[in-house]
Amino acid sequence: MNITSLRTFLAIVDTGSLVRASQQLNVTQSTVTARLRTLEEELGQQLLNRQKSGATLTPAGTKLLRYARIITGLWRQARYETGLPAGLSSVCTFGCDRELWHGPGRAFFDGVVSGHPEMAVSVQQGSARDLEEWLASGLVDVILTYDSVARGPQTVHALPPEELVLYSDRPGSSIKADPQYVFVDHGEDYRRSHGESYHDAGIARISFDSSWWALQFLLDRGGSAYLPRALALPHVAEGRLHELTEAPVYTRKKYLIVNDTAALSWDWFAPLVAQLSQPA
Repeated sequence: MNITSLRTFLAIVDTGSLVRASQQLNVTQSTVTARLRTLEEELGQQLLNRQKSGATLTPAGTKLLRYARIITGLWRQARYETGLPAGLSSVCTFGCDRELWHGPGRAFFDGVVSGHPEMAVSVQQGSARDLEEWLASGLVDVILTYDSVARGPQTVHALPPEELVLYSDRPGSSIKADPQYVFVDHGEDYRRSHGESYHDAGIARISFDSSWWALQFLLDRGGSAYLPRALALPHVAEGRLHELTEAPVYTRKKYLIVNDTAALSWDWFAPLVAQLSQPA
């Protein structure tokens, strides 16, 4: 088994066909077919059902998929770390929930980059499940997430909770009957609390699962929505958004989780965590 064969397998899965995989990898279809056949022969299992409509995973292929992503990811990370240019002696790989980059994610990144010019920094965004698996497999060293799950030698650092505040482009907007209200899905706990507060408000016409997209919508088209305070404050300062102070404010917990083995050599990590743990 080699990395090229695994990458080819992943390309077929991601594109849905051998033809599109060959186009993505810039090789001939016969090369893709040969790599897949070699991988299947090494494992003694058929990994894909090949049909005219495309390629689908067999049960064995489904089992291999997770490991293929981990193995290729670790190989990419190993090449990155061992190929550091002169002047760089170490690397910090950081996984961040996309919703947390604005605020604590950016603050962590800036703290490492500004204070440690000898360290390379690699940042990846992912879902809570992605981040958890990347940390467990060693693909990343530290993650910023809304979930406090830890596996094995990992330490969870609770950060100050995120405040979710109702903002509008119009300072006099109603907090319960705004026809331009945009619902932003901030997770299960938020949905429950929001439903209790606005049980009689009906269903919003527009909804997003991304604070950033909702913010762009408000700035482009107007309306009101619950947004993280750290994300909205620059636009409040510019007068483009206004906090509706009579509306309830919700909180969402967030955590920095680190691989203890990686952190052993980071004398800067504890002071940076203490800095991030200070109330805004």
